[in-house]
Amino acid sequence: MKNTILIIENDVVLMGIYKEILELYDYDVHTASNGAEGVEKFKQVKPSLVIMEVDTCGFNVFKKIKEIEKNANVIIVTMDLEFESKNQEAFNQEPIKVILKPILVKEILNLAKKYVKNKLEKRLDYAEDVMLELTLKTDKFLKNFNEKLTSN
Repeated sequence: MKNTILIIENDVVLMGIYKEILELYDYDVHTASNGAEGVEKFKQVKPSLVIMEVDTCGFNVFKKIKEIEKNANVIIVTMDLEFESKNQEAFNQEPIKVILKPILVKEILNLAKKYVKNKLEKRLDYAEDVMLELTLKTDKFLKNFNEKLTSN
């Protein structure tokens, strides 16, 4: 199974470079050139990591992604670290990292490796919790069933 990354970037050349680099390292990369498309792709592919450039609608897109999945791993890429106060609400939802453009190849690969692995580990932990709960419920059901059989 490939690790899925969504790139939301309005600069198609830069988006293509990110995509090509990540695909060389066997990531399943999906792209969106605007925020609305990015939100729809997020819903469809449920990526382990989102790398998004913040433009005028970027913070709204970030907030929508966080509404869809509270624990979404989102890296915000920007040209300017000074944000308007209205965008502070988005930062209360904590992107995993905010970085300035341009991103170095090594940095994008390190971030992808770190956060995709982190997301997969969280999914495995969740699956283990579900399996444990199902096992406990099954054991309880079987115990009750056996008690009813023996009492009749």
